[in-house]
Amino acid sequence: MPLTVSVVGGTGVYARHLIPRLVARGHTVRALVRRPDAAEFARACGAEVHVADVFEPESLRTAMAGSDVALNIATAVPGPSGRGDFASNERLRREGAPIWLQACADAGVPRVLQQSIAWVNAGGTDEWTDEDTLPAAPSAGVATALAMEESVRNSGLDWVILRGAHFYGPGTGADQRWFDQAAAGTLLLPGEGDAFTTLIHVADMAEATAAAVDRWPSRQALIIGDDAPARWSEVYGYVAALAGADAPEPGGPSNFVSTRLRNTRAREALGWAPAYADYRSGLAR
Repeated sequence: MPLTVSVVGGTGVYARHLIPRLVARGHTVRALVRRPDAAEFARACGAEVHVADVFEPESLRTAMAGSDVALNIATAVPGPSGRGDFASNERLRREGAPIWLQACADAGVPRVLQQSIAWVNAGGTDEWTDEDTLPAAPSAGVATALAMEESVRNSGLDWVILRGAHFYGPGTGADQRWFDQAAAGTLLLPGEGDAFTTLIHVADMAEATAAAVDRWPSRQALIIGDDAPARWSEVYGYVAALAGADAPEPGGPSNFVSTRLRNTRAREALGWAPAYADYRSGLAR
């Protein structure tokens, strides 16, 4: 059934993959943006563009009024454009999400979908983990994500949370940075490179989100990751091989704990499977 879907964060790379998928399914899409001059892609896809700020409740209420479902996929992580910083991203989770949720309630939006991060389920070891696994000592970023999720659960609205794994793919800047560093001989393994990472191609994240809007797995938090988590040494070794460079050496910064995450619940709840089942297909050039 066609729905009216409001998307907060309508100019980001995630939205650029998501909005055309929602439009193709027959939904009326409202892209909520702070800078309408940056919304050409949303317009080109046939979405409506509404000016709103996640920290300005009235703008959110006006833009979302009459929507069947609202999605919050706004982030402020540093990207290839040079904009964003982690402090701003933390504020979006800590302060922006509750403002958005209250605006949804005030505007009569019955369903909300919140993007979160799969590191809330990181085990930090080689063992497989799932949505029931919580870190014993969460980092500040994970703690903020958990608090954001709690605000969603306590909102009184019908909710879905999608915990995205490590994004890569067109527009994210992640894999392009890896290839550039490999070609320059500066790509280093995170630590010894023996930790696991669970990746998700941004197109697969968008497809899972569109499927969630259609199927609506009510009041579930789902890990969206690929089928084959791998060690960083495997991922970076593959990048270096494709770039015709030497295998990367250890010694780089290790910013993430080991994540070997199952996507079983998302596959079952959404009728979804990643098109890029592992890093080899996703990074093919």
